[in-house]
Amino acid sequence: MSCLIIIPCLNEADHIGDLLTHFSPSLTDNSKLVVVDGGSHDGTQEIVERWSEKDDHIILLHNPDKIQSAAMNLAVDQFGNDYEYFIRIDAHGQYPDDFIASLLSEAEKHQADSVVVSMYTEGYTPFQVSAAIAQNSKLGNGGSPHRNTQNDGKWVEHGHHALMKISAYRAVGGYDETFIANEDAELDKRLTDAGYKIWLTGQTDMTYFPRKTPESLFKQYYNYGKGRAANCIKHNTIPKLRQLIPLSVVPVLLMALLLSEWHFIFALPALLWIAACLIVGATGKSEQFPLSAKLSGIPAMIMHFGWSLGFCAALIFPALRRKPVHD
Repeated sequence: MSCLIIIPCLNEADHIGDLLTHFSPSLTDNSKLVVVDGGSHDGTQEIVERWSEKDDHIILLHNPDKIQSAAMNLAVDQFGNDYEYFIRIDAHGQYPDDFIASLLSEAEKHQADSVVVSMYTEGYTPFQVSAAIAQNSKLGNGGSPHRNTQNDGKWVEHGHHALMKISAYRAVGGYDETFIANEDAELDKRLTDAGYKIWLTGQTDMTYFPRKTPESLFKQYYNYGKGRAANCIKHNTIPKLRQLIPLSVVPVLLMALLLSEWHFIFALPALLWIAACLIVGATGKSEQFPLSAKLSGIPAMIMHFGWSLGFCAALIFPALRRKPVHD
């Protein structure tokens, strides 16, 4: 089986070298690794160029549109004709040694059109550890199936993208490049509507490293919220219950801000949300940064607020929902 390995990235000098070191030994005549860079200015491109000079299986591709959906489409358009599958690698992640082999084996075994994986989050700084604990908990992920690393494999509607048949990908039109986030869930919606099958494997998974600052974490989840709103509007769907709960954050905060002077009860939902985040977050544990672990409710609140604000803003202002298509 042949596969095209694609790494969309932007300013990932801290991680890209480790990823290339990790995946280069598994490259064969039936595979190619393409790093699609959105205009990095931190040395990422230079690192990839050095690798490509010594290994012709590794290619640097420039992505003028910057976003991941465009990066994936660009790589598949240019190189997809020679491969049966593509494997999407997150530049902000870490992968087991058998990741590629496990995905290919699972695709063949289950005759799946897409194989998705579970994702576990780890951090190396105090804030990252706090954010990772929040993201690994139901408080932060709402119990999403692909955030549970303990599973034996099952058919799902969505998961963290890993492997996909290029023929299925092309049949539904690839990623929607007007989506700045949530492009993976939007594509999965079109795949399942068209009858293609998505398998959540229990044979392998990946580790993700969260954003390093509160500001970048907020921005990430703000974009996630905008992307989910665009997804719901495009496909005429409503958010799931696990999404409706964080979605309510901005409305209840506005209610507390505008109406609590009339009666305390209007502030109660917001106070309950804050208390729940802090109390649940206080159960977090980390040997390296124990205090940060106990404060995991704070990044959870940042995530909820960013997601809710992005969703609400995209509902009110249609121009925010999707990225304009370049001429």
